[in-house]
Amino acid sequence: MKDFKGKVAAVTGAASGIGRELAIELGRQGCHLALSDVNEQGLRETVERSQSFEVQVTSQTVDVADRNAVYAWAERVAADHGKVNLLFNNAGVALSSTVEKMSYEDFEWLMNINFWGVVYGTKAFLPHLRASGDGHIVNISSVFGLAGIPSQAAYNSAKFAVRGFTESLRQELDIMRCGVSATSVHPGGIKTAIARSARVDPSIRDLGIDEVKAGEKFERAFITSPNKAACIILAAVRANKRRVLVGPDARVFDWMVRLLPSSYQGITRGYAKLTAK
Repeated sequence: MKDFKGKVAAVTGAASGIGRELAIELGRQGCHLALSDVNEQGLRETVERSQSFEVQVTSQTVDVADRNAVYAWAERVAADHGKVNLLFNNAGVALSSTVEKMSYEDFEWLMNINFWGVVYGTKAFLPHLRASGDGHIVNISSVFGLAGIPSQAAYNSAKFAVRGFTESLRQELDIMRCGVSATSVHPGGIKTAIARSARVDPSIRDLGIDEVKAGEKFERAFITSPNKAACIILAAVRANKRRVLVGPDARVFDWMVRLLPSSYQGITRGYAKLTAK
């Protein structure tokens, strides 16, 4: 897929951050948009900003953790737009907690959105992407899908799973030569509100982290703008890349894990202790 003009893209988590910027950049390039999020106000704002382009824009409030809702949305998008070429499984949430004290409810909440939401979206839209003859699935993993981080066991679990799921999917699509491809995306620190809206368990005090200031500390390390991230992701789709690293910090993590596949944990553990102090 060398350009997006006249194509139809479905984007989850479109109310803010990377999702919003993906919608705006796609619209600017002539791509029709089907947008979803659970944040109705933010979704309306994204729709308003996207309507300045000469493209069809539809939107729907969708909880990606609800399988039936995702399937219903996929059918509606195909009916409203006549086809679907691109799917961006972008919706996500964050959780900070120790494994010992993390509740099953919180763990399941995150997995249902960050992992199962990706699975539901992929399976619901894949038949429509195949029918288009020119489709692409973009699943947002994370730099935390490359390396384990203290207090992020749930997030790591979901993002490692998204990475494995997408890499397996890409190989299957390559073998079947069905006109659909897939890319696994690994952003580093992106300047979004995900840290401020995260669930934070008091147990992270045991790691030397102040749960009140945890989001603020995470945000200090966010160095890439959502628009820059969106542009990198869309360039990766045009180049049909299997995996894309977003931000210089993502490249650092990637090399660290490649060069120090086990001992990198000493580095991340030491960094966690240093930032706690």
